[in-house]
Amino acid sequence: MDTQAYREIAWNGIWKQNCGIVQILGLCPILAISTNIVNAVSLGLATILVMAMANLVIAALRNFIPYEIRIPVFILIIAALVTVVDLAFNAYLHELYLVLGIFIPLIVTNCIVLARVEAFAAKNEPGGSTVDGIAMGIGLTLVLAVLGAMREVVGSGTLLSGIDMLIPGAQPIVLFGADYPGFLIAILPPGAFIALGCLIAGRNWIEARKQARARANPPAPSAPADAPAEPA
Repeated sequence: MDTQAYREIAWNGIWKQNCGIVQILGLCPILAISTNIVNAVSLGLATILVMAMANLVIAALRNFIPYEIRIPVFILIIAALVTVVDLAFNAYLHELYLVLGIFIPLIVTNCIVLARVEAFAAKNEPGGSTVDGIAMGIGLTLVLAVLGAMREVVGSGTLLSGIDMLIPGAQPIVLFGADYPGFLIAILPPGAFIALGCLIAGRNWIEARKQARARANPPAPSAPADAPAEPA
């Protein structure tokens, strides 16, 4: 693949086919863990690692995996990689590991990961597949980050709550003062659905405006290559 192909794969994963706001996949972790930006981004980074490694391994082994048993083999590979990430979080980020809880092991059953290895990695070379896994993971992490920030700011009046689990001694940003009563619905499941709906609506609005501008300003037709030059 050339550089342009890699760019198209990356843009496809981050924006055009974003897992969270276009394909609407992985709603369980997206809605459950996005109560603040630190938890959301941490789970997103774990997903990036798993998707990148899973796509790379499966793309490299795709010609050796019998078609009839590909799904069980894919799940086995994903489960092994998730176990590695799970143990790494437990060893090096134990407090964050306790907060994320079951959602790291549940990456095994996340339809985002299995869908990408089946739709892309099983049919393409390792380089492009790795880029696809990273881009899809980044797209999901961006959705989680924005969703977590929205819910944390509105619900608690803070930003980066729990950052001390990643950077010892760091303090969260208090935006509205200690007397802010909070907005409980923002950090409850209904608030997650409302915030995600706003993100989906915002993305659709941007795309609708882009298409409207394209229709209003169509590209000028290019002149034939053999057209005679106009006299000076």
